[in-house]
Amino acid sequence: MVKKILVIAPSWIGDAVMSQPLISKIKEAPISCEIDILASSWVQPIYRKIPQVSKVLLNPYLHGQLKLKSRLQFATSIKNNRYDECYVLPNSFKSALIPFFAKIPIRIGYIGEFRYPLLTHCRRLNKTNTPKLVNQYAELFNYKSENITGKLHNPRLAVSKKSKSDIQNQFIKLQKEKIACLCPGAEFGPAKMWPYQKYSELAKQLGVKGYEVFVIGSERDALIGEKIHFLSNKVATNLCGKTSLDDAIALLSISDLVVSNDSGLMHVAAALNRPLVAIYGSSSPDFTPPLTDNATTARLELPCSPCFQRTCPLKHMECLAGLSVEHIYGLVCRQEVNSGTK
Repeated sequence: MVKKILVIAPSWIGDAVMSQPLISKIKEAPISCEIDILASSWVQPIYRKIPQVSKVLLNPYLHGQLKLKSRLQFATSIKNNRYDECYVLPNSFKSALIPFFAKIPIRIGYIGEFRYPLLTHCRRLNKTNTPKLVNQYAELFNYKSENITGKLHNPRLAVSKKSKSDIQNQFIKLQKEKIACLCPGAEFGPAKMWPYQKYSELAKQLGVKGYEVFVIGSERDALIGEKIHFLSNKVATNLCGKTSLDDAIALLSISDLVVSNDSGLMHVAAALNRPLVAIYGSSSPDFTPPLTDNATTARLELPCSPCFQRTCPLKHMECLAGLSVEHIYGLVCRQEVNSGTK
């Protein structure tokens, strides 16, 4: 007998990456299972890179949309899949409605936003004992007990040889020995973003070191990407908003170096095990670290940080402005030695 499991995915790219160890745990269980993911179009590419996933279904509901009647109809449409269990990773009331309407027998998630009646197995989240999101997700696996059994592996994504070859042919124009990707954006807000002027200076130094430099991000980062392109004397090629997430993942997978803010793409690079320098401002590597042994973190431990705010409440952004290009370049050189890319 094959158990059928549905996972309601989170909406953020980094959070989606953090759910991979849970999916791996479920797949490693003694009972054979198929795991389907219900995910927004924004994070679907992440789940298509997780080998343990059978199917990725489109969650058509945008953030904040209730649409009760539509959700009921959607739940009815997936009843024929006969799911045995559902893991509801977001903590919202709305995210628990579809498995409830679909009458999936076991519905697992954390208590949150008045949804206790919608779940059959509720866990109370203790962020003090379990500060890291990857562990919070993984703990849902043992919904009948208190402790996770077995080793929890770091998140891992898999990119096919064809995807790597296609992205190489599409974007790699210069015959340089090494590829560096800069990820200057952060969907969370500007308090996570190292200044673009500093990324520009770093790009110029990486060009001197023999890297072909790309700036990648979403459409929101397009203007910053253009500024980095011009201020770096066009050393950095701006691809912000010009690639799909699938393309960005493939480009990261063939990179010899990634320098990124604490963002979804940082977690993608870590899950691809690429040499990484991760820059922290309002957030902290104590809570959202790059889960790989192939990373170096940059952080100023100021009295006001981490504040976990989207914008600097003190209006000075010193936690990021105080990180010099020389310091980040030094970490790049250290990371090259550690990863053997120098």
